[in-house]
Amino acid sequence: MSLSVHSDEHFMQQALNEARSALEAYEVPIGAVIVCNNRIIARAHNLTQTLNDVTAHAEMQAITSAAEFLGGKYLSECTLYVTLEPCVMCAGATMWAHISKIVYGASDLKKGFNEYSEQILHPKTKIISGVMGDKCSALLNEFFQKKRAK
Repeated sequence: MSLSVHSDEHFMQQALNEARSALEAYEVPIGAVIVCNNRIIARAHNLTQTLNDVTAHAEMQAITSAAEFLGGKYLSECTLYVTLEPCVMCAGATMWAHISKIVYGASDLKKGFNEYSEQILHPKTKIISGVMGDKCSALLNEFFQKKRAK
């Protein structure tokens, strides 16, 4: 039995599916998945409106779920796939969780961690940006255009 290795695009598509779930729930459409050993162990999307909680970002929800799944707080063998560049809060959470790799789609030129400092991340964390960035950006743009039109 052979194990198929999935691409960053495959897992980003799964994060986009989560972002669409957020859109359906009238949340900012950001989705995240956490992968360990080529397997999704956590899926999440923004829940800030639903939970009335400013910390209920997709990444935070996914980190909590992954830690529960693994039975420990460190996710050092895991990759976070998220449709939008993490904010400072979420980047800090990935540092505390020791996430080994972050792959994100769209850049966030206003609130993304890169606007502040990459030193927020764990020193061993690898970053890949722009994976399916156009699709991730399009979903966010659609949401905010509709919101402004109301």
